[in-house]
Amino acid sequence: MTNKAAWDSSSIPPSSMEPMGNCAQLASESDIYRSVQAVLRELESQHPSSMLNKGMLRWTLHKKVRNNPANSLILVRVIVKELERAERVDCRTHIIPLLHTLIYAVIQSAYLPDDLYKRVYDFCKRLLTLPQPYCTVGLSYTRRMKTERYTPGVLYQRMVVAEQSLKNDYHPFQERVFVFADPAVFSGPHGEVLRGDIEASGSGGYLNPLDHMRSVVQHSIQAALGEELCHGPKLAQALKEIGQDVEPYFQEVVASLEQSVEEGSKGEGVLLRGRLGQLYREILTHTDTSDTLSSGGGGCLCDLPLPNPEMSFHLWREDEEIWRELAKCVRSSSMSSEHFCLTQDQETDFDLADLPADLTSSSAMPRHSVMSTDSGIERDLPPGVEPSVVEPSGGSEEGEARLTRRGGIKMRPSVTDNMALMQDALEESGSVAGGGGGGGTLHRKAGCSGTPSFSKQQRHFTARIVVMGDDRVLGKLAKAFYFLRKREARRLFLTMKVNFQFYYIPVCEDPSPTCPVKESPSPTRESPCALGSYLGMVDPWYDCNINSLGSMIPKLAKMQSNSSKQAEPNPFLSDVISYYVRTGLQPVYFTIYSVKICFSNLTKDLVEDVFLSHLELDFPEFKQSPTTLKATTIKQKKNTGDVCGAVVSVNYKKVSLSGRDVDKGMSVRTSGVQISAIPSNETEDLNCLTVAFNETKAKNSMEAKIRTCNVKIRTLEMKTFIVTLDKDSRRTFKDVQSIEIAPCLDPGYCVQKTMRSKFSLGEVERDAGLSKYMNKGLPLPINTFAGIIN
Repeated sequence: MTNKAAWDSSSIPPSSMEPMGNCAQLASESDIYRSVQAVLRELESQHPSSMLNKGMLRWTLHKKVRNNPANSLILVRVIVKELERAERVDCRTHIIPLLHTLIYAVIQSAYLPDDLYKRVYDFCKRLLTLPQPYCTVGLSYTRRMKTERYTPGVLYQRMVVAEQSLKNDYHPFQERVFVFADPAVFSGPHGEVLRGDIEASGSGGYLNPLDHMRSVVQHSIQAALGEELCHGPKLAQALKEIGQDVEPYFQEVVASLEQSVEEGSKGEGVLLRGRLGQLYREILTHTDTSDTLSSGGGGCLCDLPLPNPEMSFHLWREDEEIWRELAKCVRSSSMSSEHFCLTQDQETDFDLADLPADLTSSSAMPRHSVMSTDSGIERDLPPGVEPSVVEPSGGSEEGEARLTRRGGIKMRPSVTDNMALMQDALEESGSVAGGGGGGGTLHRKAGCSGTPSFSKQQRHFTARIVVMGDDRVLGKLAKAFYFLRKREARRLFLTMKVNFQFYYIPVCEDPSPTCPVKESPSPTRESPCALGSYLGMVDPWYDCNINSLGSMIPKLAKMQSNSSKQAEPNPFLSDVISYYVRTGLQPVYFTIYSVKICFSNLTKDLVEDVFLSHLELDFPEFKQSPTTLKATTIKQKKNTGDVCGAVVSVNYKKVSLSGRDVDKGMSVRTSGVQISAIPSNETEDLNCLTVAFNETKAKNSMEAKIRTCNVKIRTLEMKTFIVTLDKDSRRTFKDVQSIEIAPCLDPGYCVQKTMRSKFSLGEVERDAGLSKYMNKGLPLPINTFAGIIN
């Protein structure tokens, strides 16, 4: 299979609902079996040539299912057999990829018999006895299959309703996919090509809300009644003739399915089938066809491909652009649904177009409190200062003696706001695998159980944020996320309304067969996509479907931009993103680190910034090019080896698996320092920083690498150094004298600590109450398919 055949959009079936029935080509079970085996072989292949097209076979298999609903039934049977075989032979590497493929096929199936639902449900339930991450993924899918078994079609309905923002009174949830690409990687026409492919192929192509409503009604009735009681093509034709009158039927179908979900297994779907059967007959009688009632029985079913979610593509040039775009989307949602209604104060507070100066990326970190000499009363203004114009709301008889206040913002969050922030911190600590106390463990947290241990306000809007680029764009995301949390600690809004899900597609500026570098022995500054390589190392399905896009996307964009004629939008990338955001629900948590930078010039203020994956420290006068180093003789190296570099003092807290951290300090001569938060291999997968010194002779009293979470480095000579964060030349600081690194504190933890300090009465500060169970650090969760497979 060539790339041309795989990417050829002409082979893609139409996105609109068309009666396919038995007229479409039906794949045999042996053909589907061979396709599944090819996907598994591709998963295990480590040959460099196979890295370029990984994930293509999975995409082709799902396209084959979209061509005919009967293919989906065959695929489900084949994968269930393969999962049961993998369970018998204990081949766990196949379980999660097959399980994701299975559930994705189940959701899109026109109809499944109850015995097949039971086999899928029983297998998912047996995964609960396995260790992480299999039990976590199994628990999530066990709940879904239990719901789908007694209410067939509800997963498809909820997905389409949320992703396409269909108005209804029974499932008031909305989702939106935001794709943010680094302009340093996607420059020139490539960015516009990607914009056309993603936005044109998203939201089901050119379908309108009525088309999506017809699809929901058709799929729900077919899933409940099956071939024996439903004639798919006649139902599709009747829905098409109804036109705009389909909305009442859509509302009735959504209400029936949601009511059935609330009832659970009590009625075993009998009432639901009866109600949907009645609706089916009403829809057929709505048309003027004379033989609809006489032949309204069974027949073939219709193909109803799951439309891609609504997506928007952005070249991420400004740091605050990500939240500004989200503000627009939330505002538009508030205008179209009462569940997203905003008060006038919230509209005023949530104006990201005019961010406070202390919360923008170009300034220092925001302070917790600011001493003000302004009373806020206009009468107290000094002479010559014009007060702001405020129209009185009442009568004018009080005249000028009336005291009026100028516009301001509420700086002290309410108890409800504080609880929302603390619940977020508790969610990140308690619901992750290995979660627990405030970050005392060095094991990286991953996975989400989906079982919060407390009552939490349900958020009706989900923002699925996909970032594309190398490690630089993730550093930018970490910084934006940290500033947002800081802003929310002062004026809470998004935390109460929006559920954030972050996704990452690693793409290099100069792609090569080893980019992202999976085989790289040390993914530091030599690997521009070190974090993507790590995610591919711990999650093979992520490596197969997402890491492979690093080489595919630039080729696809270049191929279309060089085309002489106007090419149609290619659905490949939007299809893969849709699969990723729908099934990649297991996060891997990366600690965001804060760095305080002090300069040699005492007139310059201290700067605080954050980084996620890498910090590089260099002395420019000792930095030699590779050509110079190669030309240096052995004798010269021996003579200059002891004096190459500057002396720095290093004070750090050495971490250990036992939790017994030890404060240490030393002085060392070096030309630079590499500080990485990304482990180089699976055996060193610890959630801490690795500090390595350049061109330093190891002494008996000095370790080759330092593992720590807190470190302070200061130059002891009249020499300054340069600091670069997350390999981004745009985030470089010169003439630096010292740096201090520590994990960023979660604002939710700070709020709880502040509340307790009011009642401590001078007691020694220690974690108590909810603080014992909260994550002190602020992690950035990146969603994958499995989390971390040990």
